[in-house]
Amino acid sequence: MSAFSRLLRRLRTSTAVLVGLLLAAGGMVAGVAEPAQAATAITINGSSTGRTFDGVGAISGGGGNSRLLIDYPEPQRSQILDYLFRPGYGASLQILKTEIGGDTNSTSGAEPSHEHTRGDLNCDRGYEWWLMEQATSRNPNIKLYGLAWGAPGWIGNGNFWSSDMISYLVDWLGCAKQHRLTIDYLGGWNERGYNVSWYERLRAALDSNGYGSVKIVGADSDWSIANDVNSDSAFASSVDIIGTHYPCGYRSAQTDCGVPSSATSSGKQLWASENGSDDYNAGANAMARGINRGYIDGRMTAYLNWPVVAALTPNLPYPTMGLALTPQPWSGYYAIGKNAWVTAQTTQFTAPGWQYLDSSSGYIGGSRGNGSYVSLKSTNRSDYSTVIETMDATGAQTLNFNVTGGLSTGTVHVWSTNVNSGNAADYFVHTTDITPSNGGFSLTVQPGRVYTITTTTGQGKGTAAGPAQHSMSLPYSDDFDGYTTGAEAKYLMDWQGAFEVAACGGGRGGKCVRQMSAQAPITWDPLTDPHSLLGDLGWSNYTVSSDVLLEKPGYAELLGRANTQSYSGAAGLNAYHLRVSDTGAWSLLRTGTGGDSTTLAHGTTAAIGTGKWHALSLGFSGSTITASVDGTKVGSADDHGYAGGQVGYATGQGETAQFDNLSITPGQGGGGGGTSGPITGVGSSRCVDVPNQSQTNGTQVQLWDCNGGGNQQWTTTSAGELRVYGGDCLDAAGQGTSPGTKVDIYTCDGGGNQKWTFNADGTITGNQSGLCLDATGNGTANGTLLELWTCNGGSNQQWIHY
Repeated sequence: MSAFSRLLRRLRTSTAVLVGLLLAAGGMVAGVAEPAQAATAITINGSSTGRTFDGVGAISGGGGNSRLLIDYPEPQRSQILDYLFRPGYGASLQILKTEIGGDTNSTSGAEPSHEHTRGDLNCDRGYEWWLMEQATSRNPNIKLYGLAWGAPGWIGNGNFWSSDMISYLVDWLGCAKQHRLTIDYLGGWNERGYNVSWYERLRAALDSNGYGSVKIVGADSDWSIANDVNSDSAFASSVDIIGTHYPCGYRSAQTDCGVPSSATSSGKQLWASENGSDDYNAGANAMARGINRGYIDGRMTAYLNWPVVAALTPNLPYPTMGLALTPQPWSGYYAIGKNAWVTAQTTQFTAPGWQYLDSSSGYIGGSRGNGSYVSLKSTNRSDYSTVIETMDATGAQTLNFNVTGGLSTGTVHVWSTNVNSGNAADYFVHTTDITPSNGGFSLTVQPGRVYTITTTTGQGKGTAAGPAQHSMSLPYSDDFDGYTTGAEAKYLMDWQGAFEVAACGGGRGGKCVRQMSAQAPITWDPLTDPHSLLGDLGWSNYTVSSDVLLEKPGYAELLGRANTQSYSGAAGLNAYHLRVSDTGAWSLLRTGTGGDSTTLAHGTTAAIGTGKWHALSLGFSGSTITASVDGTKVGSADDHGYAGGQVGYATGQGETAQFDNLSITPGQGGGGGGTSGPITGVGSSRCVDVPNQSQTNGTQVQLWDCNGGGNQQWTTTSAGELRVYGGDCLDAAGQGTSPGTKVDIYTCDGGGNQKWTFNADGTITGNQSGLCLDATGNGTANGTLLELWTCNGGSNQQWIHY
């Protein structure tokens, strides 16, 4: 080897070391001469053609997912709203799509109608008006979009595609006007297809009622509507935007977002009008791909994530989906997810009305595996932003940019989010500024990131943080007198029907909660009896009491130990019910998620009739359940089905009834009951969790973020058991006694492998084996499985049972 060759080799080695050091320090290199691999040239050309950007937003609705947000205390409530809507602070949403309530469950709960029965118009019901007001107060430029999932049954005598429904939507727009809200977009029926003549009549009604500027989105289902748009000019003139759901695949990785040619040739703006349905952190990788690739593959100009926030208790379906987790208004706890920061990588650097630059958008090096990039220019025709995602890349890549076509060649600001990191300090970071030379500059990007390069300023990352989680304390009571008529009582979450505050009947002054849905609704999900839930899943031994008035023959119920609410099938609920009818017939019921119902006890007391107030009470002490009517015990039952859960109200379908003076008082354990709550690992700060809320025998337990779910509530019994779901026990699989035996759940059978001892040093030992409950491999991450292992004093064997 010549001296020159040795020198050249030495220089190359030094450059590689320098690149590695710079990458480790900041994740990017500006102007490095020799990258880790061949560089990709990207021209950002302001002269490029491209569609108009409509925005990135999120959805409040499709079932009660925002319900608890309004009940948060200050300052946490304002902090959460700032993270969602305030420009230059958090997700900075550009579109907010809200449900037009229909008194029926539409995924994770029911939202109230503005017109429960014909002529019963009240523009202040529910929380969506409040949420839209909060959004617009923070960002006056946010676009608002309304869509119905269901509707009250009086509409069209059960026919959604009716003139009644058109009038209903016009009335809703009138309510928005009363709230000084400008609605930009209106849809038809969520995921239930479309009716051509109905959309044409809707367009005519909007125009004739002064809402000509409201754009119609059709059909919030799939792309099939494009065929009729292309073949029917009257229909085409009625629909402004073709919006489809999950165009990259339902809950997929969003790697491919192609659309049919009928849609791209329609001349309409194309939207991913619902996307996501993923965990507030785990969905970030898919979202990062989808926001970019929706435009690259399908020329879609808007991306709406479902939902905006997970403001619901964890026993309901999809409890962690959204941009933020807000399940505990009583504690003020909240967490901002990676989804919010991936959203911010687009929203804080663009605005609706910007133009995509087609020739400056694509896949890095022409390969999907390397990642993607989209470029947009501002309405000032000078500023630009390019959003880059490298979700599937396997190594560093250097991008050589050249700016042309009249765009600014000034300082480029670089922001990034490390989607693969679990550290919030790695999200939405202003990493560096680059000064281009003759319009050129270089950037080395790492895998698993979203980067934004921009000539704009004004971006920022909020610093507020919420308090720790804690259980909702007992006793709890509410006389409902402090609310405005039409409001929803604090913490009360409707699953079916509409439970809202109204003037009391039966000669009683003040206000009560009334079930307002007087007929079976036009449903979106399977129909169940109206019911509404309140409280903490960790409640175990307590008594729930309430006054009840039936307005017509039928029945009303108190619910207790309500936990898992099923989404599919019969949409059943794990709960105990005290049902009392106007005839005086009463029953204690246990229902399940499969829609099953078991009568535990029944009988008859004096008829309670209609129009009169009566006191009901449902008590729990261990496995003993007690029912009382008007202060007299009418019956009891012994059942191990459910160890803990919420309280609730219920009625028969189409039955209106009133409830007042809710009271929940704590009780003492008995009949095998004991402490109920989460078991938290000292080393991990994560909870002992049954994966996916499974109730299958043999499911191995794991560590997971504490969320208050019924699959994380463990009840000690006097027999030394640790019960979950009431009837399943923490179990040493196969009665194993050797290190490495998996720890699972199994139907309680009294075996020694289901008996446990809490020790003073924080360990939990199996009575049969003498081994410790252990997080395998000293693991602390979500999904770490639990097993038996020789006690060694490690923090992965120390536990706190609340």
